[in-house]
Amino acid sequence: MSGAVSAGLSAGGVADWAGGILLLAGALLSLVAGIGVVRFPDTLDRMHAATKPQVLGVLLLLAGLALRLRTPSDLGMLALVAIFQLSTAPVAAQMIGRAAYRSGRVDRTLLDVDELAGR
Repeated sequence: MSGAVSAGLSAGGVADWAGGILLLAGALLSLVAGIGVVRFPDTLDRMHAATKPQVLGVLLLLAGLALRLRTPSDLGMLALVAIFQLSTAPVAAQMIGRAAYRSGRVDRTLLDVDELAGR
């Protein structure tokens, strides 16, 4: 009986539980980001929902997978996915925001500071 209890508290068991919690948290953040993209009224609000919680959700999912898989080749692939996600999401959000601003789809009364107004 004590062997079964100690097996549940081993380092691998704790990593599996932590990985499951991170996977659940990442999935919930990604769900919230998707709901925000659908529900928010403005382009800039939608852009925020598409980048901030989504990137954090993906990183939590990747961390959960890393704790569950634990092989060097899988960890390397997950690191590449994380780097790619962190490098592309902000650039895509910047381009979406710039295109929305230039096409006049941004309500300028909602902006606190409009640095592009004079250009």
